[in-house]
Order: sequence, then structure tokens, then C-alpha cells
Amino acid sequence: MKDLRGKTAFITGGASGLGFAMAEALGRDGMNIMIADIEAEAAQRKVEELRARQIRAEWVQVDVTSRDSVRKGAIETIARFGKVHLVANNAGVGAGGALGSVPEGDWDWVIDVNLKGVVYGVEVFVPLIESHGEGGHIVNTASMAGLISPAGMEPYCASKFAVVAMSEGWRQQLAPRNIGVSVLCPGLVNTNIYAGRRNRQHAVYGERDKDYGQADIERQREWMAGGIDPLIVGQRVVEGVRDNDLYILSHVEYERVVRDRFDQIMAGFDKSKQSPALNTLPRDRRLDVVSIDG
Repeated sequence: MKDLRGKTAFITGGASGLGFAMAEALGRDGMNIMIADIEAEAAQRKVEELRARQIRAEWVQVDVTSRDSVRKGAIETIARFGKVHLVANNAGVGAGGALGSVPEGDWDWVIDVNLKGVVYGVEVFVPLIESHGEGGHIVNTASMAGLISPAGMEPYCASKFAVVAMSEGWRQQLAPRNIGVSVLCPGLVNTNIYAGRRNRQHAVYGERDKDYGQADIERQREWMAGGIDPLIVGQRVVEGVRDNDLYILSHVEYERVVRDRFDQIMAGFDKSKQSPALNTLPRDRRLDVVSIDG
């Protein structure tokens, strides 16, 4: 998608943080914007901000944990703009803690939003993008936590590793259909993800540990304030979409950490080459190797 002008983007979690930054950056490049968010009032306010900047924008209330809600959002987007070309599956929440301390409901909540929400966005919108024959693009928001796994962040990392894996596979499937797929893996960004529990459906996921408390929220807010401006990441997304990048990265300082993880993986391969057990296999044995970039 080199030419974005006049095309339409659907962005989940679009009323705050990275979602709104993408909306603003894509809108500046001439795209129509549909902000999809579980918070209707926030979405409406953000649409007014975009319109004040001469960006054509609408909003729709969407709960990404519900396939029906995502489908209704898609129907509303088609009704407003006629077509969808770019889908940013961006809505996300965070949870973690020491082993054994994370409530079962938090595991379910993180997986439903961060993982299943991406599945629903892709499965609902890909047929709609295919139907107009103009091609399109999918941007799935993962995280640097989809490439490395700091201790205590296992629920979040598990969901984001899954987003990376799904994006790599879908890219191969959708390339022949003229639909690009990118996975966004930022580090620390100055957003309000720390306050995501305000939208946690406690009736579904349980009341236990539903609130961190004001002190915890303030600590998280101070930590997140050290992140980079989300608009810079939004602009990086525009670059990645235009270039059809598989991985969209914004925090180059993590290169060494990611390399360290892959060095450990390569060390595992090197050790396995010397394995007495594996050396019993036929020497001419060949394995099929599939490129993640098709």
C-alpha cells in the first residue's frame, strides 16, 4: 500500500495511546479513519480531534473480545466509508506477576483481548479487503515482549509472542491475495495501558485483584511516562505499511537483547549438532525449511 490517500483504516483501541497515534499518522497521510474502541465517549472525543485537523474520521464502539462486536464494527465501517483497506489490530491490555500469583481471570482477559481480538480482526476483515480487489494491509500490535520475555510478564508475553507467530503465518497466506501483514513490536511508549483494567469485565473474568490501587497506578504512570511519544511510533507504522515490512520496530536499543535471545537458540542448534542421540539419524536426512517471509 504505497498510496494511502482516500483509503480507509479501521483501528481497534483507537481512542488512546498507540491506536490514536496510528489514527493521527495515517490520517495525516490522507486515510479515512474509523476509530474502534470499547470506550464510546473517548472514541467520540478523539474523532472530534481528528476532524479538527481536517482528517475524515468516524467512530464505532467495539469490544474485541467479541467476534460479533468486531463484525458489527466492520459492517458500520463499510456503511460509512464503503471499503476497508487497512486494519490495525491494536487493542491490548497487560497483566503479570510472580508465578502462581496471576489470577486465572487475568490470564483469560489478556488472551481474549490481545490474542483472540487479533484473530477476530483478521478473520472478519480479510474477506472484506479481498472483496474490493484493491489490496490492503494488516497491522497487528505485538510488543518487544513478543520477541523477549522478561520475568513476571508471562501472560502479556505469551499473548504477544502469539501475535508475532500468527502475523508471520498470515503474511505467507495473504501475500498472494495482495494483502500485506506487519507486526508492530514497540518497547516502552508513553501510553495509558497501565489503566487498562478500567475496562476489564469483572463479571466475566472475576472480581479477585480487580484493582491495583492508586499507588500502583501512579507507579505505572510514572514508568510509562518514560516511554517515547506514541506519535513517533504511529509515523513508523506508516513507513512500515508503505514498505510492506513484516516487523515494524521502534526501539532499536533492544537489538542486543533480542540478539542475545537468538544467540541462545543458535547455541542450542550448535549443541544438538554434537548430540549422540541425533547423530544416530541418517546423514542424508533433509528437512523442509519454510521462510517466514514467504
